[in-house]
Amino acid sequence: MDFKDYYQALGVERTASEEDIRKAYRKLARKYHPDVSKEPDADQRMREINEANDVLRDKEKRAAYDALAAQVAQGRHAGGRPGEGFHPPPGWDEGFEFHRGPGQGPADHADFSEFFSSLFGAAERRGAQRRQYRARGEDHHAAIEIALEDAIRGGEREITLRSQVLDDAGPPRWETRTLSVKIPPGVHPGQYIRLAGQGMPGHGGEPAGDLYLEVRIAPHRLYRIENRDLYMTLPVTPSEAALGAQVQVPTPGGGVVEVKVPPNARNGLKLRLKERGLAGHPPGDLYLLLEIALPPADTAAARKAYEQLAQAAPFDPRRHLGV
Repeated sequence: MDFKDYYQALGVERTASEEDIRKAYRKLARKYHPDVSKEPDADQRMREINEANDVLRDKEKRAAYDALAAQVAQGRHAGGRPGEGFHPPPGWDEGFEFHRGPGQGPADHADFSEFFSSLFGAAERRGAQRRQYRARGEDHHAAIEIALEDAIRGGEREITLRSQVLDDAGPPRWETRTLSVKIPPGVHPGQYIRLAGQGMPGHGGEPAGDLYLEVRIAPHRLYRIENRDLYMTLPVTPSEAALGAQVQVPTPGGGVVEVKVPPNARNGLKLRLKERGLAGHPPGDLYLLLEIALPPADTAAARKAYEQLAQAAPFDPRRHLGV
């Protein structure tokens, strides 16, 4: 039984990243897959590629294999020379917990070589006995963009998700699914909505993983979000800013409130409406940023009004410039 160089089988360096290994496997799988390949040794090459990929894509198996390869390179295996009469040294795999590959039973290595089985068969059997062939499915993550009104009042949305499925038998493929999502009232950006059991399926009767949706709130025509606080630009006329006024303001949750603009209000003045932002502990506030809007001087009456204002209230906004 010869020592197998899995890096050579995939045509990658020993320092190859996970992405390098993934790309090399996909490229070779497309070339040697028995369904499409015309190479005379396609079946054998595909088995070798699958075996190498099964080891190098799994962090624990790769670490164990690299440790053993280092021993082989130093002539510390039983045969004395790399690749000749190879037998893994006793206890070589201590400290490694191996995980089952897709579609592969814990002790089912029929499609792999004797070398693979001698290395990983006993280790996987010991690990499987400890786990009793049971494993919860992995959690998945995605993002969901919702309207501000849905974040405040709650609602229901349908989302379509695409995920890439990679198995040992061929090139990767895309799977699409549509889910109905209930949005609880008061969610805020960065919060997660958990969909129980919508992650990867479990093994050995264990439950599936969960799907976590990161909440993102779509831009709104009126309000800007900062954490749980909301900001809105509130236009006021020069007379409202100078004399003070009561103005009506729409609120994010629906409805209208009356807000007092103080006399001599300046442009950019911030007014706070307590707890009118997003829900939370504590809830956010709604801030109104005053913006003085000038009436256009597009009629004779408007121009005359501006002339009278200039005469009645002389004002130099550039006096601080010293010119």
